[in-house]
Amino acid sequence: MKLLIVVDMQKDFIDGTLGTPEAQTILDNVVDKIAAYPPESVYVTRDTHTPDYLNSCEGRHLPVVHCVEGTPGHSLNPRIAQALTAVPADHIFDKPTFGSMELAERLRPLARENELVEIELVGLCTGICVLSNAILLKAALPEAELSVDAACCACVSPQSHDTALQAMKLCHITVENEGKEPWRH
Repeated sequence: MKLLIVVDMQKDFIDGTLGTPEAQTILDNVVDKIAAYPPESVYVTRDTHTPDYLNSCEGRHLPVVHCVEGTPGHSLNPRIAQALTAVPADHIFDKPTFGSMELAERLRPLARENELVEIELVGLCTGICVLSNAILLKAALPEAELSVDAACCACVSPQSHDTALQAMKLCHITVENEGKEPWRH
């Protein structure tokens, strides 16, 4: 069983308040990646905050209002949303923090004795939400084979992206297509 986790491909992280040119360059790769999986094998996270975000611990450390539920910045990028139209609604997880505990708990029953589970992660931001979800999934499903497609990820800077990839490798998460990120060219 192979699953795809699409992490936080939302307007605010692509071309909104926390958007980067690097995030914009991965759109084609992420759309192609989604198309390569059956819809029932795809899971999606959305960073989701309330209007009082700046009063949260995260807001005090990152004082940039973003992904507030109900705002345009919270929505998935239109191309990503279109690619995800057949994904079941219960495969989309709004998360108030970097990693989705709800997603990890939902997938945990898949970790049965002798059942091979492969999980691939793509999305934004490599060094925060992709990394956090990968570590949570590794803890919840320790025997699952996890991978991250670097060509479908971006971060606040190329350096933080590279640091996150190295950290994931230390935790036995395979990194694919490192050095092939579209924003490197």
